[in-house]
Amino acid sequence: MKVVLTVAAISGLLAVILGAFGAHVMKGIISPEMLEVYKTGVQYQFYHTFALLAVGILMNFNPSKTLKWSAYLFMTGILLFSGSLYVLAISGVKVLGIITPFGGITWIAAWILLFVQCSKLTASK
Repeated sequence: MKVVLTVAAISGLLAVILGAFGAHVMKGIISPEMLEVYKTGVQYQFYHTFALLAVGILMNFNPSKTLKWSAYLFMTGILLFSGSLYVLAISGVKVLGIITPFGGITWIAAWILLFVQCSKLTASK
């Protein structure tokens, strides 16, 4: 749980830094199309950082393997999805885009596990 919350905090920090970097530095360096790709990476990193933070908080009250795996999948998805978009936008190497959907699939699995765990919590009350 402590690791999950720490990673969520670091991911949020990096999302702010990368977002500012994109808005102020990358704007004049990469094409508008690639800047949109970069912004998508930042946006989805933020969404899933908040999800990771929520999972970390839930783990504090109800530790479970389901939440642990959900957290791992959220972290992996951030690396695969947002990370591949950052590298794609900066490098322009289009083949890197093949990695992005794996991050999306990882996030879908993380959300499913979070749903399963939350269903268990509400069913027991």
